[in-house]
Amino acid sequence: MEATRLAIPDVVLIEPKVFGDARGFFYESYNQRAFSQATGTDYQFVQDNHSRSSKGVLRGLHYQIEQPQGKLVRVVQGAVFDVAVDIRKSSPTFGQWVGVELSADNHRQLWVPPGFAHGFVVLSDIAEFLYKTTDYYAPEHERCIAWNDATLAIDWHFEGTPNLSAKDAQGKVFTEAEVFA
Repeated sequence: MEATRLAIPDVVLIEPKVFGDARGFFYESYNQRAFSQATGTDYQFVQDNHSRSSKGVLRGLHYQIEQPQGKLVRVVQGAVFDVAVDIRKSSPTFGQWVGVELSADNHRQLWVPPGFAHGFVVLSDIAEFLYKTTDYYAPEHERCIAWNDATLAIDWHFEGTPNLSAKDAQGKVFTEAEVFA
């Protein structure tokens, strides 16, 4: 696999070696040793999640203020634009974001470490999104930053008004959000 640190170096784009022919393809989607070497971390994943969404659905920007989750995310059907926002006040990249397109065709994965808010918007008609987390879901600690926060000024690579859940529509502006020390 190839690992590329993005503009926020703690966020790592992972591109597996894909072996394909007329019959289809094969790739190793996860290997603990290779992941640890690529990210320089030793996290263990405790939960796998799978969501299916239609075009224009935007999920995020989510994080847990306690029991923060690192996420290894990928798409197995369709395409999304995936975003990670650094919300660690002590970080030199605090308040900055990075985004990449993840799709079933490009097989890319994104490592979003604890201390980041995460979200994605669906670019294709349908997208199936898989992610591993380093801690369990804790709804009492879940927080949401507004997807369209003016301070963050995220370019979602999506035209129009996204389809939001009621919870995501109530996201806080970045300057009022709880963040990590």
